[in-house]
Amino acid sequence: MNPAGIAIRNGAVTQLLCILLLIGGLLSYASIGRLEDPEFSIKEALIVTHYPGATAEEVEQEVTDPLETAIQQLKQLDEVRSISRAGLSIIFAEIKETHDKHSLPQVWDELRRKVRDAAGTLPPDSGTPVVNDDFGDVYGVFLAITGEGYSKSELKEVAEDLRKSLLTCTDVGRIDFWGMPDEAVYIEIDRARLTQLGLHPRTILDAIAQQNRVTSAGEVRVGSRQVRLRVDGDYRDIDELGEQLVEGGNGRLLRIGDIATISRGDITPASQLLRRNGEDGIGLGISTVSGGNVIAMGEAIDQRIAELRARIPAGIEIHAIAHQGDTVRDKVQGFVHGLISAVVIVILLLVVFMGPREGLIVGAVLLLTIMATLLCMRALDITLQRISLGALIIALGMLVDNAIVVTEDILEKMRAGMERTRAAETTVSEHQWPLLGATGIAILAFAAISLSDDMTGEWLESLFQVICLSLGLSWLLAITVTPYLCARFLRVGQDGRTGSVTDTAFYRRYRRLVAWCLGHRPIALGVTLAVLVAAMAGFSKVQQDFMPDMNRDQFMVQLWLPEGTHIDRTAATLATIERHVAGLDGVTATTGFVGAGSLRFLLTYEPEMTNSAYAMLLVDVEDFHAIPTLARTVMTHIEHHHPEITVTADAFKLGPGGGAVEARLIGPEIAVLRHLAQQVETIMRRDDNARTVRTDWGEPVPVQVMTMARSQAQRIGVTRPEIAEAVAMNFSGVRVGTYRHGDDLLPILVRAPAEERTRIDTLGNVRVWSETNDHWVPLEQVTTTATTGWEDPVIRRRDRERTLSVLSKPVSGTTEALFQRLRPQIEQLDIPDGYRLEWGGEHEAATEANAKLMSNFPIAFLAMFVISVMLFNSLRHATVIFLGLPLVIVGVAPAMLLAGKAFGFMAMLGFLSLFGMLMKNEIVLLNQIDLERAAGKPPYRAVLDAAVSRVRPVTMAAFTTVLGMAPLLWDAFFSPMAVTIMGGLTIATVLTLVVVPVIYASVFRIDATTDAARAAPPPGPSTERSARVIMDRSCPSG
Repeated sequence: MNPAGIAIRNGAVTQLLCILLLIGGLLSYASIGRLEDPEFSIKEALIVTHYPGATAEEVEQEVTDPLETAIQQLKQLDEVRSISRAGLSIIFAEIKETHDKHSLPQVWDELRRKVRDAAGTLPPDSGTPVVNDDFGDVYGVFLAITGEGYSKSELKEVAEDLRKSLLTCTDVGRIDFWGMPDEAVYIEIDRARLTQLGLHPRTILDAIAQQNRVTSAGEVRVGSRQVRLRVDGDYRDIDELGEQLVEGGNGRLLRIGDIATISRGDITPASQLLRRNGEDGIGLGISTVSGGNVIAMGEAIDQRIAELRARIPAGIEIHAIAHQGDTVRDKVQGFVHGLISAVVIVILLLVVFMGPREGLIVGAVLLLTIMATLLCMRALDITLQRISLGALIIALGMLVDNAIVVTEDILEKMRAGMERTRAAETTVSEHQWPLLGATGIAILAFAAISLSDDMTGEWLESLFQVICLSLGLSWLLAITVTPYLCARFLRVGQDGRTGSVTDTAFYRRYRRLVAWCLGHRPIALGVTLAVLVAAMAGFSKVQQDFMPDMNRDQFMVQLWLPEGTHIDRTAATLATIERHVAGLDGVTATTGFVGAGSLRFLLTYEPEMTNSAYAMLLVDVEDFHAIPTLARTVMTHIEHHHPEITVTADAFKLGPGGGAVEARLIGPEIAVLRHLAQQVETIMRRDDNARTVRTDWGEPVPVQVMTMARSQAQRIGVTRPEIAEAVAMNFSGVRVGTYRHGDDLLPILVRAPAEERTRIDTLGNVRVWSETNDHWVPLEQVTTTATTGWEDPVIRRRDRERTLSVLSKPVSGTTEALFQRLRPQIEQLDIPDGYRLEWGGEHEAATEANAKLMSNFPIAFLAMFVISVMLFNSLRHATVIFLGLPLVIVGVAPAMLLAGKAFGFMAMLGFLSLFGMLMKNEIVLLNQIDLERAAGKPPYRAVLDAAVSRVRPVTMAAFTTVLGMAPLLWDAFFSPMAVTIMGGLTIATVLTLVVVPVIYASVFRIDATTDAARAAPPPGPSTERSARVIMDRSCPSG
């Protein structure tokens, strides 16, 4: 049954459904989840294992390698990477991209079993491997807690209380700390005192352990009750710990408090330090539950903090390092304003070129389509975020295409004298299937994204989902609501015209142009080919890039001090730089992170792993347009005043790769890898546009080596672990027990006083306890002379092979341009057998993403061709359509050059989507030719009449798409795609209206002298669907 007839005859039902769509869309918009970026599953787990006292190479061989061997047995594994540092192994297990968030938990369980089985093969002194599979959480709200005059312990109490209060807020997922100080109880006793008393630290350890040990005292029956017995003897405060008695060397009992200084304080050196606007602080990261609304969460957090202000001590401040609630609110409002602007632009364009009634009818259908799309998004749990909102604007111009074609044809039939209901039904009968096919083809142009199983495809998944929903709904409403509105509100003859709308001077001139091109086909096609060749040549002038920078009012300064730098030195250097940056014009706030990268507060941000020589400074600015200038100023200052620092200052990127050129050197021997790395660094430094040249291994660091005199030590009765423990007690401290205080379990450490533990020249005075002789002996009696050596601070591996990467970034321009200059020089290096060079960084990310996109596009392209053949039941029709597709190339290069945009991943996606948009216009044109021929017109005249009659709907459909894209020109992420589509579609549409009729006439061998007898039958059985009047199966099918 004809859908137009159903909608018109059941007008009340149609009106009710429209009202329900409007209400449902508005309610969905109010309740739909909102995020800055789409939810994204980080398919990577972290396995951390401590191995105290081991060198980086020992960690690699004894801990990292056995664990990697076990992990590689995981069939879901895609890649395994590792970092081996002195005393620490960090392994990254990356899972194949075919796994989604639903299957990952099972994969992590299997990974834990593999790691647990391999743990039994590790050295006995190594720690238990810990698997962390949720370190990829995004903390949309990231707070800093500071207070001038407050200690870290006092800030810690406030942070813990705040965490408990915020956990109950709307849509809060988890809350983690950054820079939270770890505390300990210190027992400081000097070497002379220990020697004098003949007291060994293990005596203190045993006494504390026995007193502090939790042991069951059993139970007893009292009447009808079973009563648990408990012996209470825990240390309630440090004073009680000082009262603990220990036995000295002469058998005398001594109070710990009489022979040592007992204090509670932060563990030094700290592993992480945070500074906000020059003040020490603690970070508090809050993530959103899956599918949650970060705006609602942010508002709930702000309200709760406001309620708690009265309870927070005066002088303590809570700052927002990152607040996605505010950011997303602004972005959603900006996108909604852009969407409204685009809707207004499209409707005004329709009103001006189609007339008030026609324009308002199509505009009303457009609004209904948007509301219906929001309703479906809410039902399918598609959140409002950067990608889905952009998809709505991308689809906006295309949403009116079907309604324009239907409205135009109904109007034309009414002007020809057909009754309005019959005109509506006939139009829908003629166009519903061609429009469905054209809509399907437009959707398939974006399908390559949905078929891509890499992280870029997952991130952009909602782009395809929203476009598929919105275009599908636009077709459904075009064949139901549009004819109903036309039948009810369209009027003809009020302007004094009842004839064809194409009977004007413009259309007559266009008709003569097409007729001339049909008569001079070799010239027309030759000029078209020349224009195509010139356009393809113009692409060589367009800059290449992967992902653009964010338009975020914040940039990041990363500092790498010489490897092995003490964290306190790193913090002092950062403080100096921070004071300079805070004084720059346009800077509103600074946040410093020392010892590691911050919590992941952005999806595309990849935190640096633990490194005492690393610091990061987040700089908040008034206007993101000032970031390039400010970043250059900061880098110039640091390079001039701190030449020992490797520094980079950049805006945040919208994609992976970090905007770096990365040359990976892979091979077995460290010395060879370092030699090759030096050659690569030399090449990079020679390029005037390369900056921040560094390796990810750092430089070798000094180590004080004490060689054990085995025979002497064995005679005295001293072992290697006892020597190491004695040295550790003198400098870092040795754990001897646990102090319970409320919820806290603090380690109790015995160490030397500050004047003894902070100077390396006191090493010779260290004493080692001899169990055999029951007294202290000097360290020099059991070791040879201490010497300073050099060792590699870190060894990185990729798929179990040692991999040293050399990185650099461009001073200006794109990373791809720098890569193309450096690549041939580096690849000319003489690399020994057994070693190889690979390229990572942005080039790898871009290559993989584009390869995935392009590998999937042929499938979508084939589906488009099949639909084209099915629509017309003709190979020749499909051939005409596909011969016209290269026209999309013509306008892209000039548009990119004029706009100054780089051709990256999003531009590539826009370029591929142009094929679907152009095919949609071509199908409308070819379908009209078939209808004209089905009506009995000769082929040549049918081509001319169809071209003239489709000028307005085709151009209107194209230009509404182009103008609908205008709001995206100011969005950093979508602007390259918008420029590509606007430029490509504008020029391609103009050429289509001239070139496609010529291609059609050439393929079907039609010219002005064609015998009139050939004009009657249609070119293919497809017209049986397009025009009911033709049922003759004897016509040629092409």
